[in-house]
Amino acid sequence: MFEANIYKTRRNKLKGLLKNDVAFFPGNDESPMNYPANTYHFRQDSSFLYFFGLDQPGLTGLIDFESGKEYLFGDDVTMEDIVWMGAQPSIAERATQVGIDKSMPCNKLEDFLKKAVKQGKKIHFLPPYRGETIIKLSYLLNIPINRVRERSSVNLIKAVISLRSVKDEVEITEIENMVDVAYEMHTTAMKMARPGIYEKEIAGKIEGIALSHGGGAAFPTILTINGQILHNHYHGNLLKKGRLMVVDAGAESCNGYASDITRTSPVGGKFTPIQKEVYNIVLAANTESIKAVKPGLAFKNVHLDAARVIMEGLKELGLMKGNTEKAVNAGAHTLFFPHGLGHMLGMDVHDLEGLGEDYVGYDNSVKRSEQFGTAYLRLAKKLKPGYVLTIEPGVYFIPALIDQWKNSKIFRDYINYDKVEKYMDFGGIRIEDNVLVTDKGHRVLGKPIPKTIKEVEDIMKKN
Repeated sequence: MFEANIYKTRRNKLKGLLKNDVAFFPGNDESPMNYPANTYHFRQDSSFLYFFGLDQPGLTGLIDFESGKEYLFGDDVTMEDIVWMGAQPSIAERATQVGIDKSMPCNKLEDFLKKAVKQGKKIHFLPPYRGETIIKLSYLLNIPINRVRERSSVNLIKAVISLRSVKDEVEITEIENMVDVAYEMHTTAMKMARPGIYEKEIAGKIEGIALSHGGGAAFPTILTINGQILHNHYHGNLLKKGRLMVVDAGAESCNGYASDITRTSPVGGKFTPIQKEVYNIVLAANTESIKAVKPGLAFKNVHLDAARVIMEGLKELGLMKGNTEKAVNAGAHTLFFPHGLGHMLGMDVHDLEGLGEDYVGYDNSVKRSEQFGTAYLRLAKKLKPGYVLTIEPGVYFIPALIDQWKNSKIFRDYINYDKVEKYMDFGGIRIEDNVLVTDKGHRVLGKPIPKTIKEVEDIMKKN
């Protein structure tokens, strides 16, 4: 938890953006795995954590913009709770920790909301993503359960996005510390990537590293020799020499801030000549994209420039052909690069995505593409100082997609399908870094994690 003044400042900034109504922030509750007393690891709602800072279940925060008053609702623990959990601060004490002087038990929340509505105040809330929160909102605000999400407040969504998108120094420090943890995770994975090792052995080791430094893994680890599957969470494969291992993993701090790093390593410690050729294409797209990052630049342009770098590289390998500009405009490159270049990073790995990706990554100046691949770009609008984002280009050979496109006879002016078929068992390569937009340019966060061919091969010798 940060100092109380940080949370007070955040709430005051929100008060400057909304007037006269009430903002309702339900925190998360415990969620059972397979029976009531056996719960998943608790993770607080990120916006509640941002404004109210308390990482415990069963809490609700309210801000009355007309009066300026702030409230924390929650129940004090019983003696039975103390027996199992130990002594706990009272709700009033918890409220004081984050600069709030008004607290009430949960059974007062319904009456408080009804009174506010009778006074003509609108209750603003963010889009819920958990079933129990939807039920709670439906009951407390008398909204049909199937209408709750559509009744979320666009004004509150936009206000929260405007605040959370721009990171201050304490947030940047949190993220950067987690990138340093990711350094240990990824270099450990590289050193372990030997033939005869199962993916799960490495995944367990690096998730343990994340847990030992704070909140554990920031998201389910992607660690696979089948890197052509973009979000592959299966860890049951045996590593074999000649395969590539893609590791997309990061750590979460105790305050909820994430790192998100991807590295690709050759099983056994040496890239083959063909792997080197493709790897250097992805590396060039990564490094050139990072160089381009600066305030005022539309991130969609950075994405398209990365696509051109990839296209040019694949042309040199004979996998693509023709005019690069026309091919990228048509989307031919998305056979190999079928996702966006990056996304916002913060308390959520895909930061603020639950509030609506089109609100987070797009605005009136740039609209989402309907083109396959390019449509998955999560961030397209102009960059601002304080944004933290990922740069993660990749090249993948997805057999089912290659077969579909070849059989459909599309983009034959740009793709040499006969040669592409020789790469069917190649897999995929992705390289990802976390980048802060500064006043004049950018800064790559954290201790540099090996990513050139020499750096990767050198660190893999140290097993």
